[in-house]
Parts: sequence; structure tokens; C-alpha cells
Amino acid sequence: MENILVLCIGNICRSPMAEGLLKQAMPGKTIRSAGLGALIGKPADPFSVQIMQAHGIDISAHRAQQITSRMVSEADLILVMDQEQKQHVESHYVGTRGKVFRLGEFAKADIADPYREGIESFQAAFRLIDAGVKVFAERIAQIS
Repeated sequence: MENILVLCIGNICRSPMAEGLLKQAMPGKTIRSAGLGALIGKPADPFSVQIMQAHGIDISAHRAQQITSRMVSEADLILVMDQEQKQHVESHYVGTRGKVFRLGEFAKADIADPYREGIESFQAAFRLIDAGVKVFAERIAQIS
């Protein structure tokens, strides 16, 4: 489990936060993020940057990128934010069934998109992302 891909829609709010947390939790792994409808080239949302900065993680250099078939094929694990995204990836990319999971899978939770909402929505998303990252990092450490 060396190559992990994290997805959301625009790749500016949730997946950059998850990417930053995963990189911190699992140094040495290849962690990337992308969007299913990425706002290509855009930086992470200012609220995402602010929240991550408060947790000692700098994502200010992040730039949104669109998911590609190559990213999908290289990934050992693909983490998405909700059930709809999971179904989208599994139906559009051959061979992904069994390696796509919701980041909130173990909490049985989708992580709502905070885009264009207040900082409270971003903080709520961060808490769910952080909890999901901790569970996945622990499980991956057990099998590595």
C-alpha cells in the first residue's frame, strides 16, 4: 500500500486537506490528490489552508489537478469523500472495484463538500477527514 490517491470534486477543499494529513501520518508513502471535476490550477481554498496551518501542515503550494487514468492505475488505494464519488470512480475506471473507499467508511459517513460555505463547514469536514485518515493510517500500518 505505497501509492494512495485522494479524490473530491474540485480538488481545492477536502482532498488537499486529506492529502496533507495522510502525508503527515504516513511519511514515505506516495500520496496524491485530484478532483473528479477539478478547478485545474487553482490553489486550495483559503479556509482549507487556514485550518491545515492551525494543525501545522502547509498546503499553500497545492494546485488542483484533474483525475487521470494513470493516477487511478498507479494507486493501490483510492479514497473518496462520499458514496456517489465511489460509484463514479468504479463505473468510469476499470479495475478500481475493491480499491476505492470512502474516507469516512469506518464511521459510515460521507464528508460533505464545504465549498463556498463558512469556516464552520470546513471545520466539520476537517474533523471527519482527520478521523478517517487516522483509521486508514492505522490499518495500513498494520498490513505494511
